[in-house]
Amino acid sequence: MRWITLVVVALTPLFAAAPRAAAAEPTRAAVDAVMSRAMKTYFLKGAIVQVRSNGKTVYTGTYGESMTGVRPTGDMHFRNGALAFTYMSTLLLEFVDQKKTTLDTKLSTYFPNLPGADKVTLKNLSNMTSGYADYVYQPATMQGVYLNPFRQWTPEELVRTGLAGKPMFAPGSNWGYCHTNYVILGMVLAKIARMPLADAIQKYVFDRMGLKNTRAYTTPYIPQPVLHVFSSERREALGVKAGVPFYEESTFWNPSWTTIEGAVEITDVTDLSISIEDAATGKLLSRSSSQAQIVPHLIGFSRPVKGCALACRPQTRPFSYGLGVFLLGPWITQSLGFAGASGATAYLPSKKLTISLEVTNAPDAYDGEGNAKYGLPAGNVLKNLADALAPNTFPKQQ
Repeated sequence: MRWITLVVVALTPLFAAAPRAAAAEPTRAAVDAVMSRAMKTYFLKGAIVQVRSNGKTVYTGTYGESMTGVRPTGDMHFRNGALAFTYMSTLLLEFVDQKKTTLDTKLSTYFPNLPGADKVTLKNLSNMTSGYADYVYQPATMQGVYLNPFRQWTPEELVRTGLAGKPMFAPGSNWGYCHTNYVILGMVLAKIARMPLADAIQKYVFDRMGLKNTRAYTTPYIPQPVLHVFSSERREALGVKAGVPFYEESTFWNPSWTTIEGAVEITDVTDLSISIEDAATGKLLSRSSSQAQIVPHLIGFSRPVKGCALACRPQTRPFSYGLGVFLLGPWITQSLGFAGASGATAYLPSKKLTISLEVTNAPDAYDGEGNAKYGLPAGNVLKNLADALAPNTFPKQQ
């Protein structure tokens, strides 16, 4: 599915813990040089980039346009995609620290009637080893999303669609990226918290991280200022022939199908940076829970599975999954992408350096069938930034 191409990258720092004044100008020059090339190479319409060192912002830059004649600004809001999984896994680990549950607790403790609930643990859900099918790749979801991008999906629909699909593998026997896991996990978290999921994440995660511009909405609303997004992804579904111009605004398409209600969120680039920093440093968690989240425990785990090419991949030092975060070599990262926009945020603990990015696609980013030529191009841009700012620290292969 074109909206769900998973691209995760991280980058490496040149300015470890350099003073802000000393690092600002070299950082600006390096980022500007990369972005000048990237805007043309990847056919980007707009971009917001931030670099932070030791928890302080070194540089925030914007490029291109949000809308015609309107330049992006560093405070613009956008959808935060899979960062919601980072928040949910963090909330789960907070509840583990509070002795309200454990990672080894079976799903059947909370939802005994779900298929496989007596074999799937909360850890299986949060580290993508449950084996459940991903509702995103089921025909009912793919067709429904393209034909009506404004449709409001319910969590129950998403779970039902995912569980109707053939399991990818037996619980705990392999790894496969799956949105179904986190819809179910969100339902569990709301039960444990005894409050709506959005309220629990706000109370236990956003407030404790000090996030000012991140929150969940039950509608496609995005507060001003907004980074506008445009897409050609529905070309084939709508029967628009190649050669006929087709590029529509997708800013307010409904993201309710992307994860559970209460975790469909908006953010800005600074909150992106703070979020990955706090997750990577374990700010909200005990040491043991933080290690469970960010240490690459799955390296060497998983094997190829027939029919799981879209979701399953080996867990290696260059690429593995923690609990709600991607671990790319020494980098702790998360990716985001939706309807013509993509982004990523990454933190390198040894250098205390953060880079966050959100980009949007221009018309030439799509081929004649509406496929994005570079998937979620933020991944490529971040790799380019990594190579420019800190060569030889980002994994060459993922």
